[in-house]
Amino acid sequence: MTIKPSLDRPIQTLFPVALACLLVLGTARLVLDSLKSNQSSIFRVYGRQEGGEYKKPVFVLPKDRFEKECNVFEGQWVWDNVSHPLYTEESCPYLVKQTTCQRNGRPDSFYQDWRWQPHACKLPRFDPLKLLDILRGKRLMFIGDSVQRGQFESMVCMVQSVIPDGKKSFHRIPPMKIFKAEEYNASIEYYWAPFIVESISDHATNHTVLKRLVNLDSIAKHGKSWEGVDVLVFESYVWWMYKPLINATHGSTDDIQEYNVTTAYKLALETWAKWLESNINSIKQKVFFMSMSPTHLWSWEWRPGSDESCFNESYPIEGPYWGTGSNLQIMKIVDDILRESKINVTFLNITQLSEYRKDGHTTIYGERKGKLLTKEQRSDPKTFADCIHWCLPGVPDAWNEILYAYLLQNHQNFV
Repeated sequence: MTIKPSLDRPIQTLFPVALACLLVLGTARLVLDSLKSNQSSIFRVYGRQEGGEYKKPVFVLPKDRFEKECNVFEGQWVWDNVSHPLYTEESCPYLVKQTTCQRNGRPDSFYQDWRWQPHACKLPRFDPLKLLDILRGKRLMFIGDSVQRGQFESMVCMVQSVIPDGKKSFHRIPPMKIFKAEEYNASIEYYWAPFIVESISDHATNHTVLKRLVNLDSIAKHGKSWEGVDVLVFESYVWWMYKPLINATHGSTDDIQEYNVTTAYKLALETWAKWLESNINSIKQKVFFMSMSPTHLWSWEWRPGSDESCFNESYPIEGPYWGTGSNLQIMKIVDDILRESKINVTFLNITQLSEYRKDGHTTIYGERKGKLLTKEQRSDPKTFADCIHWCLPGVPDAWNEILYAYLLQNHQNFV
């Protein structure tokens, strides 16, 4: 008997395969439709560029991190007019008159073209998109005086150019300034606190007083604005160095005494350290402390026999140099406080590298008491040159390149 092969069996065998293919194709279609949707997880993480194209994920690569054994604060300034400056005065609308030296009449621009190069490693090239990716959903806050405000403005200028118009905003809410990158839900902020602890100079604009008074054990009012901030960058120095003695209270606010500046500074930082221990979550928050920004008030320190200021200087100092404006006692106090702190604080020691930059100050091309210098004042640079604040673009950009490098160090990539 001849048995005819059955056609039913092949059909029964192919049916599950066909059904599986249809399910795969349907699932793939749903996934693609989801990715095209503004509600997709990929879109929420990376957003969409203008024109409807999706942004590529930004990852921190091994080459973006410097070797852990490298001291990024030891190095030299190298001439680099190709990759620097990282922005221009014209490209950044957020600079204040105090820092726009070119716009205010400075004839040379050499100070913009120097790049800090560590001896033992390379700093990662600054990438604003990577920084914004690190700051996605977070707040970065600079806290301190007008020098720190310059660093804040520098950071804003370094990132704002990659953010489309209409997707960024800038608000002044005294004592704060807030720059927001809307698509990243990220903010770069500044908080005016020249002594870190509370004082009678805490008004954002009206802070010039004849006798400075600092409350060495009071910080709660400031601290309310710092709570929950993801990255805190503190700085406080110049305002302490006005005179050898400073009026302050410790305990009763009615008990005003004259303190040696170094004693008062130590008490203030102890108050700050206690606030950190009570309010900072080291797992979620990062804390940085900037070392003192040096001054270059007397040219005889780097050019013996001269009797001028930092005015008309166009090149960095070569070789070892430490000016009298940088107080070693203050440096030791900061070091001791941070060593004893129960909270991990990264110390950004920018003092020595900034000491070389006698050429980077605003001199007569900045403001004095909120106004640009008059023609008569500019004719007397020995008296009126500002050898404390820095032109932008300039030295504070290097501080932020180092801060950026540290933020890259421990950043985790997530897909």
